[in-house]
Amino acid sequence: MVMRDQQESEALNDKAMPLIEHFIELRRRLIWCLLTFAIAFGFCYHFAEQIYLFLAHPLAEAMRHDGQQPHLIYTALYEAFFTYVKLAFFGATFLSFPMVAIQAWIYIAPGLYRREKKIFAPFLIATPLLFILGASLAYFLVFPFAWKFFLSFQVGGNSTSGLHIELQAKVSEYLNLVTRLVMAFGIAFELPVMLTLMAKIGFISSEKLKKLRRYAYVVAFIIAAILTPPDVITQISLAIPLIILYEISIFSARIVEPKNTQEDNV
Repeated sequence: MVMRDQQESEALNDKAMPLIEHFIELRRRLIWCLLTFAIAFGFCYHFAEQIYLFLAHPLAEAMRHDGQQPHLIYTALYEAFFTYVKLAFFGATFLSFPMVAIQAWIYIAPGLYRREKKIFAPFLIATPLLFILGASLAYFLVFPFAWKFFLSFQVGGNSTSGLHIELQAKVSEYLNLVTRLVMAFGIAFELPVMLTLMAKIGFISSEKLKKLRRYAYVVAFIIAAILTPPDVITQISLAIPLIILYEISIFSARIVEPKNTQEDNV
C-alpha cells in the first residue's frame, strides 16, 4: 500500500508533457544517435583496412599454420570498396550502440517509476558487456578452430590424383561470414539478460525455465544450425554456450524473481 501511494505521488509530481514535446525530445535523441553513428562510420571507414586485417588475423594464422601464404582475393573492381563500406557500417553500429542505449534511456527514464528504473538500469549495462563477451568467444576461440577445419579440405599438388584444390577466399564473403558469426554469438549471449529481465517482472519463473530445459536444449541446436555455417564445429561452438547461458539464466532468475512467484511455484 505504501509502495502504491509512493508511485502515485511520483506520477503526480511528474509534469505531463504535451505530445509535440515528446516528438521534439524524440527528434533530439535521434539526432544524437545519427550524429554518433556518422562519426563512428567515418572513423571506421578511415581505419577499415586495419579493422579488416584484425578480423582476418585468425584466417591468416590458420593459413600460415597450414604452410600457405595468407591471402584473400576480390573478383570485382568495386568489391573491396563496398566491403570496406559494409565493414564501416558494422563497426559504426557496434561503436554507436552505447550512445543509442544512453539516448533511449534518457528518453524513456522520465516515464518510469523509481522501482522500474532500478530494474532496467543493470540490464542496460549488462547488455553490451555480454555482447562483447560473445563476440570475443567467437573471435578468439571459434574462428581459429573453424578456419583450420575448413582449410583441412585443401588438396596439395603432390596428391595421387595430381589435382590441386586450394582455398581462394574472397574479401566480401569472408567479411559476411565473420560478421554473421560475431552477431550470432553476441546476440546469443544476451539470453541471460532477456530471461532474467522476464523473471524480474514476473513474466516467467525459474521453475518454468527448469521444466522447459529439454526443449531449450533442442532449440539451442536449432538456432546454432540456422545462424552458423553448415559444419559441426561452429554449430556445437554456439549450441553449447547457449545451453550454459540457459542454465545461468535459471540461476539468475531464481535470484531476482518476485517472492510471490516463488511461493506460487512451491
